[in-house]
Amino acid sequence: MSSATEPATQSAHPVALELLQSVVDVARAIFGAQASSVFLLDEETDELVFQAVSGQGEEFLVGRRFPADRGIAGWVATSGEPMIVDRLSQNTAFDRTFAQSTQYVPDALMAVPLLHDHQTLGVLEVLDPSPQTRSSLDELELLSMFARQAATALRLVTHHRPAATRALTPDDHVTATRLLTQLHELLNVPGTP
Repeated sequence: MSSATEPATQSAHPVALELLQSVVDVARAIFGAQASSVFLLDEETDELVFQAVSGQGEEFLVGRRFPADRGIAGWVATSGEPMIVDRLSQNTAFDRTFAQSTQYVPDALMAVPLLHDHQTLGVLEVLDPSPQTRSSLDELELLSMFARQAATALRLVTHHRPAATRALTPDDHVTATRLLTQLHELLNVPGTP
């Protein structure tokens, strides 16, 4: 298995699962959103995989897969560019059929790639963010900064472990913990929950 697919296939590691759940929970809270999701790219199958979900769909979406070139998440993963859409009903990239299959059809979303060393690991989405909880920072820039921190921590957890044991070294654990702390500090923006 190539290292490029490890984020999607190695996410069962407890630290990675905790990290991803923390990312979607905090993103959802910061933006007052109905839901937030992290999809990781599985390059072997060319699919995006729901790895963590907060809010709508969290009970049943984790593990669900879809083609990596499908919908807005697919566009963000392929292009490596963030996207914000306030009226999804008017966006041709939005895959309404797929959204209906998840039992939640949002009206608006923000999506940013999880990038590490110019490699797309996945996509972070925030669905139906509340305009009242927006910070003084540009929303997409704030979400992008959050995604960069999350991608760095995720890459550390999934790739910088001894191959024989796949366990975190003490230094890796300290670094991952520091990155999570920085994420929470970064997102402790005045006027947010």
